[in-house]
Amino acid sequence: MSQARDTQASERAAMEIRLHGRGGQGGVTCAKLLAAVYARLGKAVQTFGDYAGERSGAPIRAYTRVSDSPISNRNKLYQPDHLVVLDPTLLGPEVVSGLAEGGTLLLNTPLSPEAMAAQFGRFRLATVDATAIARKHGIGTRSVVIVNTTLAGAFARALDLPLEVLEAAYRELGFESNVPAAREAYSALRVREAPAGGGRLPRPAVLPGLPAVLPLSEHKEGPPTGLKTGSWRTQAPFYLRNPAPCSVRCPAGNDVVGFVQALARSGEAAAAEVLGRTTPLSAVCGRVCPAPCMEGCNRRELDGAVNVRGLERWIAERVPVAVRAAPAHPSPRRIAIVGGGPAGLSAAYVLATAGHRPIIFEAERELGGVLRTGIPTYRLSRAALDGEIDSILRLGVEVRSGQKVDRARIPELARAHDALLIATGLQRLRRVDGPGEALSGVEQGIHFLRRINLGEKARLSGAVVVLGGGNTAMDCARSALRAGAAKVTVVYRRTRAEMPAIAEEIDQAVEEGVELVFLRQPLGFAGAGKLEAVELAEVELGPPDASGRRRPVTTDRKTSLGCDLALLALGQSADASLLPAGWKLEAGRAHADGRPLNVFAAGDFSTGEGTVAHAIGDGRRAAQRALAALGLEAEVWAPPDAPKAVRPQDVRMGHFEGRPPAHEPTAPAAERVHNFEEVGRGLRDGAEARRCFSCGDCTSCDTCLVYCPEGIIRRKGTAYEVDLAFCKGCGICVAECPRKAMEMRAS
Repeated sequence: MSQARDTQASERAAMEIRLHGRGGQGGVTCAKLLAAVYARLGKAVQTFGDYAGERSGAPIRAYTRVSDSPISNRNKLYQPDHLVVLDPTLLGPEVVSGLAEGGTLLLNTPLSPEAMAAQFGRFRLATVDATAIARKHGIGTRSVVIVNTTLAGAFARALDLPLEVLEAAYRELGFESNVPAAREAYSALRVREAPAGGGRLPRPAVLPGLPAVLPLSEHKEGPPTGLKTGSWRTQAPFYLRNPAPCSVRCPAGNDVVGFVQALARSGEAAAAEVLGRTTPLSAVCGRVCPAPCMEGCNRRELDGAVNVRGLERWIAERVPVAVRAAPAHPSPRRIAIVGGGPAGLSAAYVLATAGHRPIIFEAERELGGVLRTGIPTYRLSRAALDGEIDSILRLGVEVRSGQKVDRARIPELARAHDALLIATGLQRLRRVDGPGEALSGVEQGIHFLRRINLGEKARLSGAVVVLGGGNTAMDCARSALRAGAAKVTVVYRRTRAEMPAIAEEIDQAVEEGVELVFLRQPLGFAGAGKLEAVELAEVELGPPDASGRRRPVTTDRKTSLGCDLALLALGQSADASLLPAGWKLEAGRAHADGRPLNVFAAGDFSTGEGTVAHAIGDGRRAAQRALAALGLEAEVWAPPDAPKAVRPQDVRMGHFEGRPPAHEPTAPAAERVHNFEEVGRGLRDGAEARRCFSCGDCTSCDTCLVYCPEGIIRRKGTAYEVDLAFCKGCGICVAECPRKAMEMRAS
């Protein structure tokens, strides 16, 4: 009898902790962690959960007892000394039932203890936003944040438990990576002490009116329970369109997933319509774009990037992307554009399709800019270029060719038009600034390409050295071979890994016989009256520079490379001297005397990026800025939010079958070096579009419907609807979505 009384006394002396959460949040594990901490402090502990077959999201309870004596009580905890609530949506009289006077009510909530005092002021209140902390530290999945280890850190602070003992328990149980979150919760906890005179809330009454249990023989069918479990939910699935990395990386602003999926589902006409919303030059970009979209393609992690560039060309060769009719505007504006390259053409397209009257002033006899004078015909056929320019002009674009606009004429054009766009590209050419640069046989590569591309005589012989590693350098080298050079060498100051030229262009140049020499910096030129050699210094690579590439460091070791012609392809920059005195550019707009003018920079003149795709995108943006400045309706395009782009780890690769990308056939190297005919032959068909993951964009694949354990996702036309009355918020549909076109949000 005495022993029984001692046992009862020891049981009453035990501290009891009850935890409330939902399946998947780690409530039972949290109870075990707390028990492990007290065990390390020399206490007797007991911990267990109270749940059966509920799925993720269903309410659960867990219990921990702590005592100085062995614990023999196996009952649940009905009158806890402390209460931990992992999910604030569970809060109510039933949850706090029996909490002892002065006991701690620890809540996972962003609210302060004072904000909770009106309802739960009789207890010692402690609050911490464990969900935000756990999400910040990446604990859990994208559909379910696991807060157990974080909240245990807050409990340690609330009960004055040594943090080092908690951390030791984490290490022993394999949760060491969660220690930083626990520390943050330990520091972030806010506490409001209980006022005097608190008490217990009554236990909940037994629910009345439960249905009678039928004999087994009477169960002929399984009728729905009618139990709406949506109240268990803290989060709900939502369908959305996340940015795809290909679209985020497209400098022209094309909806890459949109046009590729339109091709796969509806054909080239639908795809051309999508492309035509953002660019009039798809046949061009489908040939000469460096394709950053393909560099970002998530399919690279499976079996190779989707050949987006090839698909864009294939579409544009069948259906012109530029719309054929411009709408009438009630008050059309006259807007001058200086420069008929890709930026000027893109701007004119935007203005014309909005019903306005763009006038292009072009120094050359024909439009195209660098597309015509800088890119060789073996890369960009003039039929493709002329076809797209004609589509733009048919919209009503006026052209004043053969008119070189200088600094003095800029203010005149600005006064004579509602707005002026300057899209003159990169006119300032970099030099070696070394001895012998004035020798006959030293020429800027851009000038050489202009002569070649405009049909002037440029027959070569002997050895040619090209200085540089970008696309202009590759164009010069390959054009020199076609013009008759016996040997062509490209000299670059870094290694091939750092070359900014398109990788395929480098590969094709090597196939054609171009030699590459790396880690050499030009110092000057040697020759008696005419060029005989290029003087070079050996280079070593130092730390990365602003471009992210390793900085070339010139050494004292020098070499000489004999040649008959040296072509400089060292880079270009915008010529700001075109702006009148007192004018300056701010965010792409000209200002004078502290006031903004309706004069805008476009393309490379504004950004200096140097690619056709960048010029197209900024030309469109400049036109939209001009319209907005004139008080007209215009949404200025901004690139998508790159951090939100779908990542490879967001794609369920196992849902897709492996299939290598389609490559464009090319003319044999031995044949193509003898002419300027187009090397790339284009894709054979559009089947490559079906390899697209459609990252971030729902394709109605039914995966969410199939994996929903409750069967409460249904088709609604081509989309889906979720019956939230029965959705427990388990997040399985979101976790299984192959392309991250769903997310869980607080409900």
